[in-house]
Amino acid sequence: MSDDTAILTPQKPAPEQPDGPGYGPRHDNVSGHTVTSGIPVVPSGAASPFGPGAPGDGLAPHTAPKLPEPVTPPPASSSKAPKKKGRNKLVLLAVGVVVAAGGVYGAGLLMNRTDVPKGTTVLGVDIGGTTRDGAVRKLDEAFDKNVGKELKLSVGGKTVALDPDNAGLQFDMDATADAAAKSDYNPVSVIASLFGNHRTVTPVMPVDEEKLHASLEAAAGGSGASTDGTIEFKDGKAVPVYGKVGKGIDLAKATTTVEEAYRTQVETGTGGTVNLPTTTRQPTVSNAEVDRMLKEFAQPAMSDLVTIRTDAAHSIDFGKVSLPKILSFKAVDGKLVDTYNLKALQEAYGQTFEGVQIEGASGKRDVLPQDVVTALREALRGKTPAERVGVIDTKPN
Repeated sequence: MSDDTAILTPQKPAPEQPDGPGYGPRHDNVSGHTVTSGIPVVPSGAASPFGPGAPGDGLAPHTAPKLPEPVTPPPASSSKAPKKKGRNKLVLLAVGVVVAAGGVYGAGLLMNRTDVPKGTTVLGVDIGGTTRDGAVRKLDEAFDKNVGKELKLSVGGKTVALDPDNAGLQFDMDATADAAAKSDYNPVSVIASLFGNHRTVTPVMPVDEEKLHASLEAAAGGSGASTDGTIEFKDGKAVPVYGKVGKGIDLAKATTTVEEAYRTQVETGTGGTVNLPTTTRQPTVSNAEVDRMLKEFAQPAMSDLVTIRTDAAHSIDFGKVSLPKILSFKAVDGKLVDTYNLKALQEAYGQTFEGVQIEGASGKRDVLPQDVVTALREALRGKTPAERVGVIDTKPN
């Protein structure tokens, strides 16, 4: 034989393979079915790559796995109801309303291009549709004759007059016009102005409460009013004067009442007679405070003469005759404090300190009444003759 000839050698049959789990179906393994013995025979069929239809004796061609088909969502019409035509009409109607409102708002802005919008009033007077200065002129024409009229006040059964200017009452027309000239861009206000609606501006009427309170106190007078405790000098002695409870104007309520009456008078020309509310008033200086000041200061002050000097050649005495003209007491925050009449003091010492110079920070100067008061206040508290001599320092540090 030639070398190209294969020698087929008979092979022993393969041992039998049992059937059952873990084992496939048993097949005969015949060596004649293969070129090389030992390779099992693959059964024919559709699952076999060597089944019918395979080209030639080779392997069947590889077929790519088939991809899943894309899922197509169900048509929208299957889950949603068709749109109703009524909704489209509502949307169109709403858009139309908005457009119309915008047009009306724009028309309102164009018609209110003046400083003071149309329909603006102050105390019933129409000042709209003009400039800021024009509004001031209208206010002046309408209210100037009423602004300075006196108010009638009734206090304790008597009627007194109150001058608005002296009492700190006023009508600021310039400030009122400034407030009126501020444009109002609120759509409701702008649109309403087209249909005759009015815009009311509150007049600016500032009040100087300090002036008003002083004027009310003066108008009330002293009848029935409370009095504070003090100390007086009689026959060369200090005498206590205790305070008294009385009636007085209730300033808080009276201020509000007068402000309202003045506004009414400016608006209408008459405010009527204003009844000022009163209240019971207690003295601000207690009896105990009067007794304290009497013991600590007033009685020692009048106990003997006091001497004020700069040197041996320049001195003067004050006593029971001159001190009552110079010394007095006033209430400050519920306390009594000593106070001095500088004019009476200067008349009392006259030319005593003429020619005496005090060396001050800006140079030398004459003795002033205030210099005498400083020395006098200390000497009046003295209890011994030495303590009752007050020295004016001519060379202060």
